[in-house]
Amino acid sequence: RSCNPPVGNLATGRTPVTLTTCGQNSTELYCFYPDENLLRQISQGCGQPRCTKCNANQPDNSHLPADMTDDFFANPVSWWQSAQGVHREEIRLDFETEFYLTHVIAVFKSPRPAAMVLERSQDYGQTWRPYKYFSINCTATFGLQDDLTEEGSMCTSRYSDAVPCTRGEVIYRALNPANKIEDPYSPEAQDLLKLTNLRLLLLKRQECPCHGSGLVEKPQRFAHYAIYDLIIRGSCFCNGHAEESPGSVGFLREPGSCVGVVHGKCVCRHNTAGDHCEKCAPLYNDQPWKPGDGKTGAPNECRKCRCHNHADSCHFDLSVWLASGKRSGGVCDNCKHNTEGHRCQRCKPGYYRDRGKPMSSTEVCKPCTCQPMGSANATFSRSWRCHPKTGFCYCKPGVAGPNCDRCLMGYWGFGENGCRPCDCARDCDQHTGNCFNGYDNEPFFNIPIGGRIPDLVQMPTNESEEEWKWNDHEQGFSALRHPEKCVCKEKVLGSVTDFCQMKYAYVIKARILSAHDKGTHAEVVVKVKKVLKSGKVKIARSNRSIYPESWTNRGCTCPILNPGTDYLIAGQEDSRTSKLLVNMNSLVKPWKAYLGKQVSDILRTGCK
Repeated sequence: RSCNPPVGNLATGRTPVTLTTCGQNSTELYCFYPDENLLRQISQGCGQPRCTKCNANQPDNSHLPADMTDDFFANPVSWWQSAQGVHREEIRLDFETEFYLTHVIAVFKSPRPAAMVLERSQDYGQTWRPYKYFSINCTATFGLQDDLTEEGSMCTSRYSDAVPCTRGEVIYRALNPANKIEDPYSPEAQDLLKLTNLRLLLLKRQECPCHGSGLVEKPQRFAHYAIYDLIIRGSCFCNGHAEESPGSVGFLREPGSCVGVVHGKCVCRHNTAGDHCEKCAPLYNDQPWKPGDGKTGAPNECRKCRCHNHADSCHFDLSVWLASGKRSGGVCDNCKHNTEGHRCQRCKPGYYRDRGKPMSSTEVCKPCTCQPMGSANATFSRSWRCHPKTGFCYCKPGVAGPNCDRCLMGYWGFGENGCRPCDCARDCDQHTGNCFNGYDNEPFFNIPIGGRIPDLVQMPTNESEEEWKWNDHEQGFSALRHPEKCVCKEKVLGSVTDFCQMKYAYVIKARILSAHDKGTHAEVVVKVKKVLKSGKVKIARSNRSIYPESWTNRGCTCPILNPGTDYLIAGQEDSRTSKLLVNMNSLVKPWKAYLGKQVSDILRTGCK
């Protein structure tokens, strides 16, 4: 919920500034009537005056501005007094930060002024605006209506009578029936209640009516302003994000300061920060900061950025916020542990994601381990030394291996320029280039040619298929990039009778996504786009695997399946293992619309 800090006396521990003080230059003689006389019926007269001296430099005879804001319970008869004869006096209280005002009470020792203005500043004294005008005649003095006759007027005569001649009060309430504020943290409320300085302008003195014409003492000795107490009630301005509670306080009491002094630094909640909880805490800027809602009680907490424990702070970015549909706008600052991105969600160039560790691990990003001689300098993303998701390096022509540290099968002469093709019908010695004359010495690998081999074919970072994984013994080359290396006898679409006699278990349109060497068999991942026929194995329009059964002594799967290409594939199935099979008897053709229609017609009408 939204919070409200406790209300205290903002004047406590703070010294007002006045234009004058009695006896500030030299000792002054002044006269006054005792309070007990002035508090009697006016008809009984003021009684006998008393006269004494005032000197600002003598503690026993001083009446300084600080006496207005001292503890009125401990010092009930201390007061501030102006110099004699002044008509215009100013009392100003400057705060070191912003506060919220609730009400002001001034208790006068002298008769209350006939005219006075209470003002506040919200910019540390640069500009001033009135809270309230006070006068025995609002229209004559200020040209305003009296709020006793016109509710909500800026002027009142309620506190300007000379009687009582002492201990008369002047009261101002910031919130009253005329100020209908539902949310105390709304801009309207802040404009009314927030202040950095408060000022009382005393504009016209008046005498007590009991002062008779037969005055023994000189009249000027009574001509001064005097105030017992100045009480300014208010609270820290905390935007609804701080309050006093068990184990915590809504305002700080600094070491060595007076007990009860209201300091302006809030003890913030709701993941907010700042002297007034006016901003979100460093790692909680995923949505715009808002004040607490004093009307509904909504706390409007700041939300933590998703930085996966790789950043100490984040900032709010409006463009990111709008692009997300106003769901998330946090951008992490100075990502650590070799991460980067708005959420420190990816590894920096030269590092790759360790899938064995959670994203929040400090060791989630491992350095690339590319062989410098075999690695390509110019990749499709020039800053990447290896693929950020797999760690596979980008190799020079003819080079293979996750670290680009050896020649592809069918290549030799590992060096600065990569590897050169063997000038042979089959493989050759990788060091000398000498051709192998027979098959006895030629290594045999079950590699799906046409599959997506990371060191040759670009891999988008947002792919959803299972990561392609190398083993140390694997080698291969791509039929897409090196078609001269693979030659397969293709099955042609013959007559309707020939097609039907094959009794294909399935016919699909599919896009080749990637290839995998499983050691004992090859596996090709495809995206099924259309199912023209299916058998016992259920086929959905989604990603699935098909299993080539045939390959050549060159390590080529047949038929050739090039990544990124759509094919018409007709083949057999293994219902026991629910696998779709591809072999030399399968029909594999690059997809053409007319070809699809032709096969559909055959399946619908030809094969009975």
